[in-house]
Amino acid sequence: MLQTVHTYIQSNRLLPEGGRVVVGLSGGADSVALLKILVCLGYRCFAVHCNFHLRGEESDRDEAFSRRLAETLQIPFSSIDFDTTHYAAEHALSIEMAARELRYRWFEEKRLEWEADCIAVAHHRDDSVETLLMNLMRGTGIRGMGGIRPKNGYVIRPLLCVSREEIVSWLDSEQQPYMTDHTNASDIYTRNFIRLRILPLMEQINPSVREAIARTADHLSSAETLYRKAIEEAKKKVLLEPGLLSIPSLMHCEEPETMLFELLSPYHFNRLQVCDIFSSLQKESGKLFFSSTHRLLKDRMTLLLTPLEEEKSPESFLIHSENDVAHLPIELSFRQIVYSSESVIGKDKNCAWFDADKIRFPLELRRWQKGDWFIPFGMQGKQKLSDYFINHKYSRFEKENAWLLCSGDNILWIVGERTDNRFRIEPSTKQALIVKKTT
Repeated sequence: MLQTVHTYIQSNRLLPEGGRVVVGLSGGADSVALLKILVCLGYRCFAVHCNFHLRGEESDRDEAFSRRLAETLQIPFSSIDFDTTHYAAEHALSIEMAARELRYRWFEEKRLEWEADCIAVAHHRDDSVETLLMNLMRGTGIRGMGGIRPKNGYVIRPLLCVSREEIVSWLDSEQQPYMTDHTNASDIYTRNFIRLRILPLMEQINPSVREAIARTADHLSSAETLYRKAIEEAKKKVLLEPGLLSIPSLMHCEEPETMLFELLSPYHFNRLQVCDIFSSLQKESGKLFFSSTHRLLKDRMTLLLTPLEEEKSPESFLIHSENDVAHLPIELSFRQIVYSSESVIGKDKNCAWFDADKIRFPLELRRWQKGDWFIPFGMQGKQKLSDYFINHKYSRFEKENAWLLCSGDNILWIVGERTDNRFRIEPSTKQALIVKKTT
């Protein structure tokens, strides 16, 4: 047992030789074996125990046992009490998830306090098998098919190489007592139901089914590593910038719908939603999709992701003078100069020149509205902004986020795009107002 675990630790680079490790000690067989094995292998261990007060006297019994074991092994011990039920209700969590959050947060605090290399927890091979089956039933995809990973951040799991049966057998050979949680014998919990009902049925077909599933989990874990690398390479082609996906590049990917799921699932879009989004790619633009945290806009050639919590800017901002710009949602600067025939007007779309004598403050910076019109620079007739946006292939997102600089009821400038011909610089212009948008 010792050699098996030591080899597993080395091959997965879980701990440096003689390293410092915080060990989660519940008092049950798995954690007792983990602590004893790590001590025997020469690691500097610090035992930590959480009392969640969920099992009455059993909870206090387990804490007392864990403390005595640490004293026997002559290692530091620390315990903590949690009002798990209250925490779960306060944070709208299940009891199991609440206990998990409390446990790992405190473990990390102790790791930092003791300057340990990592935190060791006692998941074994059977736990990994049960996790794979649970994920299979939940439909988590390839992400959940690798079972439990040997390392996740600072958390390591040195016992994934051995079964529960091997652990108990080793403890018996060492004449090492441990505590038993009576809830482990109840099948009302999903994991216990798999352990007590499902796996025994599967063993009637294949007596070595646990080992077979564990090997499959290892293979799938390795396959997922390769899969993730392929996804990351494909992302470089599909993501034009954060939150902006190229539809043509996506459609050139192998399995584009799967690729789309991998891109959108971190933003809480589920498989059915992604299926609907994928079906819309060859249809009209402008359709919106929502997850719990994000909005997705299907445009002509792109998909645009924006957070739902992003606050909308007010619709209108008054600019009372050339220096009254600090409150604006975009960076604008105003400068008035004497204009002459020698003045050079650049072609930068983010810099607009106007005849200052035709403009009266306060100016207004606002979003476009239905019915808005202007006379585009260089033209004589007026044009509705809605038509201008269509002609210039504005996306829905671009239209929603366009800013207009106005003087009274007149539009001076679609900011960063085009000015109104009525306010242009002419040979008779004496004073020029230069408005610059900083990108």
